[in-house]
Amino acid sequence: MLKIIQRTTLGTLLLLIMPLSVWLSGWQWQPGENGALLKLLFWMTETVTSPWGILTSLILSAWVLWCLRFRLKPAILLLVIMNGAILVGQYTKSFIKDQVQEPRPYVVWLEKSHGVNESAFYELKRKQRGKLVEQLVADDTQLPGWLKKHWAFETGFAFPSGHTMFAASWALLVIGLLWPRRHTLTIVVLFFWATLVMGSRLMLGMHWPRDLVMATLISWLLVTVATWLAQRFCGPLTVPPAEAKEIAQREDGL
Repeated sequence: MLKIIQRTTLGTLLLLIMPLSVWLSGWQWQPGENGALLKLLFWMTETVTSPWGILTSLILSAWVLWCLRFRLKPAILLLVIMNGAILVGQYTKSFIKDQVQEPRPYVVWLEKSHGVNESAFYELKRKQRGKLVEQLVADDTQLPGWLKKHWAFETGFAFPSGHTMFAASWALLVIGLLWPRRHTLTIVVLFFWATLVMGSRLMLGMHWPRDLVMATLISWLLVTVATWLAQRFCGPLTVPPAEAKEIAQREDGL
């Protein structure tokens, strides 16, 4: 258990570097910044947004199972544990959002620039909020059309970030499950992807840095438990003798 905590804690600290740095810097989101970069980050956020997030989970689940090469029964159990952690995170996120009811940055901006009453906005039903957003920004040439649609689609509360929780959980699952078998490239790619997803939530005006920090901390707790369950009930995460030679060859090739 201690080694699992060490791995997931290290991963959490790495993921927290970006949002904590932004938070401490005092950076404030403003619309219309960095058009090309914004479009790239939008595609990163789409890998988590419904329905593409389901496909992302399927791909990542299949890859982790292939890397661990468990037999059928433990593989199915691992699949349940991994995706169970993701689902619990999303339900936890929804519960906290309803309790805290923090407005998104773009909603605060709409209040200042278009005279929207924040409280009245969130009293509307989700579809009504989306239509109102579309109406308010329809003639704003500073905003790209795809961002207007994204705002109209994402009209819920901000704290904590569900996209961050999804991406951070997968990144931490990968370091928790695959580090003992030295799948370094997979870990690096997933952490880079997760950081881009987290950054996209800031740049698109969807979240504050504190939303990302709390989501990452919740992910750490859930993934630490999930990784322990996987090791306890699915089989050892350490390298079987048959794979030791393969890992040595892979590291020699780097």
